[in-house]
Amino acid sequence: MKRPLKFRHLLLLLIIVISALLLLMPTKVQPVAWKPPTAPSLVDGIYADNQRLKGVERVGAADIDGPEALLLEKEALITGLHDGRLIRTSLDGKTTQVLADTGGRPLGLARHPNGLLVIADGVKGLLSLDAQGRLIPLTTTANNVPFGFTNDVAIDKPGHYAYFSDASSRWGYGKDGEAIIEHGGDGRLLRYDFQSGKTAVLLDKLEFANGVTLGPDDAFVLVNETGAYRISRYWLTGPKAGTHDLFIDNLPGLPDNLAFNGRDRFWVALYAPRTALLDTTAPYPLVRKMIVRALTILPKPLEKRAFVLGLDLDGKVIANLQDASSGNYSPITTVREYGDWLYLGSLKARHMARLPLSAALK
Repeated sequence: MKRPLKFRHLLLLLIIVISALLLLMPTKVQPVAWKPPTAPSLVDGIYADNQRLKGVERVGAADIDGPEALLLEKEALITGLHDGRLIRTSLDGKTTQVLADTGGRPLGLARHPNGLLVIADGVKGLLSLDAQGRLIPLTTTANNVPFGFTNDVAIDKPGHYAYFSDASSRWGYGKDGEAIIEHGGDGRLLRYDFQSGKTAVLLDKLEFANGVTLGPDDAFVLVNETGAYRISRYWLTGPKAGTHDLFIDNLPGLPDNLAFNGRDRFWVALYAPRTALLDTTAPYPLVRKMIVRALTILPKPLEKRAFVLGLDLDGKVIANLQDASSGNYSPITTVREYGDWLYLGSLKARHMARLPLSAALK
């Protein structure tokens, strides 16, 4: 009789300790209540589950850590790694050259018409790399608010402006989970003027501002709002210049980076599908704070699924590419169309990948 009683006492003590941890452990996260739209189905409809990303082929260097952003230039891939290095690798992976080490985390890359490589670094802000391999800081603040998490960058055709995102002015790189759960709307879409050196805020109060790309003729710029499952559009020319609207809303997952093919398509990388846990607890800040505490010891409740969407110029879904099978290439955080291929990068994978464009658009 004594042994079961002792076990019950230990179990009760464990429950008390866990409850105290979830309710009382200090945390900086101050969740904001919100109500997300009902998540679209992954069973049927335009986002129906499939295996169109199954069997993507590895490309470039192997055993690299987190090739997030990528550029294809002269049959070589340029990417940024978790340790801060920028590398150029041949498509067959046989040669790899270190271009620079930012000392931070390169997350977005764009080539300026004058040859500079412009880098959105999650730690260091907006940088450029010249032909001599010199890193040049461009900007780290806007409206007297320092960047917390510089994320992605796109450059207009004349090379006048760089459009880039600060995912969260409150949370730094590596704190994406806290920022998204908090839902504090401290992300920004920014514009850097190469001539004046000034940085302007185009949009603020964004929910984890992530991928950035320019549309046809630089008429508008798109920015992913990861924490709100949507893509916002800011108009740069025409009668709507200076205004913004939604390009697409209620996405089935967490949009990360996006890119324009220069003609008729946008590609969006979804980090993972949405989770019922986060959506159903969105209106309840106390519960979301408990989730933050629990995630200090538990893994994030995100499905490991490869997920990419193709959109037309009006934001209509024209391609739905997925793979939830074991060993899939995920999370896909970058997708770019070059020639006959769709190239994929990942914040956490050990290599880059690609898929024939014909298969992606089949």
